[in-house]
Amino acid sequence: MTARNITCEKNEYGMEMNLLVKFLKKQPDDFTKEDIIHFIRENDIEIVNFCYPGDDGRIKKLNFPVTNLDYIDLILEAGERVDGSSLFPYIDAASSDVYVVPRYKNAFVDPFSSIPSLNLMCSYIDNSGKPLGIGPHNIVKMVSRKIIEDTGIRLKALGELEYYVIMDVEDDGFPSVPQRNYHESAPFVKGEALREEILTTLSRCGIKVKYAHSEVGDLPPKGTKVAEQHEIELLPEIIEDMADHMTIAKWIIRNVAAELGVTVTFSPKIEVGHAGSGLHIHLCGEMDGKGVMTGEDGQLSLIARQMIGGTLKYAKSITAFGNMIPTSYLRLVPNQEAPTKICWGPRNRSVLVRIPLGWGENMANIGQILNYGEVRVPFELPEKQTFEIRSPDLSSNPYHLLSAIGAAIHWGLTNPDESLKIAEDLYLTENIFKDKKLADKYDDLPGSCVESGRSLEADRALYDGIGFPSELIDKNIQKLKSFNDENIREEIIIDPEKLEEYVEKYFHCG
Repeated sequence: MTARNITCEKNEYGMEMNLLVKFLKKQPDDFTKEDIIHFIRENDIEIVNFCYPGDDGRIKKLNFPVTNLDYIDLILEAGERVDGSSLFPYIDAASSDVYVVPRYKNAFVDPFSSIPSLNLMCSYIDNSGKPLGIGPHNIVKMVSRKIIEDTGIRLKALGELEYYVIMDVEDDGFPSVPQRNYHESAPFVKGEALREEILTTLSRCGIKVKYAHSEVGDLPPKGTKVAEQHEIELLPEIIEDMADHMTIAKWIIRNVAAELGVTVTFSPKIEVGHAGSGLHIHLCGEMDGKGVMTGEDGQLSLIARQMIGGTLKYAKSITAFGNMIPTSYLRLVPNQEAPTKICWGPRNRSVLVRIPLGWGENMANIGQILNYGEVRVPFELPEKQTFEIRSPDLSSNPYHLLSAIGAAIHWGLTNPDESLKIAEDLYLTENIFKDKKLADKYDDLPGSCVESGRSLEADRALYDGIGFPSELIDKNIQKLKSFNDENIREEIIIDPEKLEEYVEKYFHCG
């Protein structure tokens, strides 16, 4: 029996695809150590994997054979020791031992193992038994709790993961059109079956997906090779859970592709003149279980504007956590649906922060009116309003990125007068790429890793103040400056072959 063949009897969780939820008949937040052991025993799990992100944001694994349930009980309780200096560049080899301890809520069946295996995401713990300061999950959880403590707001986020699929395809008579791939379907799009396999795998692993589709990017074929862009958008969760789920999602996308013999890349830019791949982040907040993004009039609330104002104020240094390689800044250019200027507005894909079209009262019963011509049962829509920051990409470590965005939002919420003024001053409704005089009124995002590093230096008081580890900030600044890419855009114009060198070097970023 393989991991994918584990089945569970039907119950009230019958619609649930997460195998642990379906079997245990409870939600992940309620999982206990005893539940995990029960699942292992009853489903003949043979391997337990501890999973945790390194500094690069990729999942690392530690494997335990299930030969003795007393030993499994021990590791689920006490964790295991690992070499922190091999996982993080800012841990000294002289004192490198750290613990990895599993979080039971994050358990999921490994969908890629030929042997029934259970994965658990872990937190890093130091030698005193406290959360390790530089542990990625610890940082974002610290920021999340700080926002709750100081404002009463639970900050939630969702990620839009964009990636290119590169595969060999025979001519089937249904050619695609470059830069016209948005929401295209088979047979004109070739990676639909791959995307559907990714979707079901994500769901089995407990990751809540909003939807998926093909994206704009579609490069002209090179022989039998095609490169198509696709996107998977997740549902909002509190920021520490979203960081976990974006990290697992990247791992799943890559592994499904590897199983099917194709390649995927999260590289921000793989060809000039064609759409780059981003990681748009949507943000929203809740207080006492209710959304805070809109007021009684259905318009954007003051709280939402404060959050936006904080994001705009620290937009430049957010790129130091969200855009980590030189090709990130080849994506952030005009007329490619990527931001270049620090401003915001409704339904506007030329700005940094976009307010997506929402669902007002006039949309509450639109499905019934469309289908029946009348309202038969009044339907109350939950608040779905978010705001979207469009600069990040998947070269980022999702934990660090959401921590940085959370720090900026914390500032906006705790400095309401200033953040509201920033939001008022930087509001825009026009297409900024069509009016140079208008564009000149707004400040630029950094144009290179070096500029992002300088921005982080300038803003580091924000991150120091909320509790970011100083060694993380120091290493980020040092790393970004080390790319020496201040003139990258000019380099590519003078020598287009330079792009191929950059793409090859950072093809498997993030």
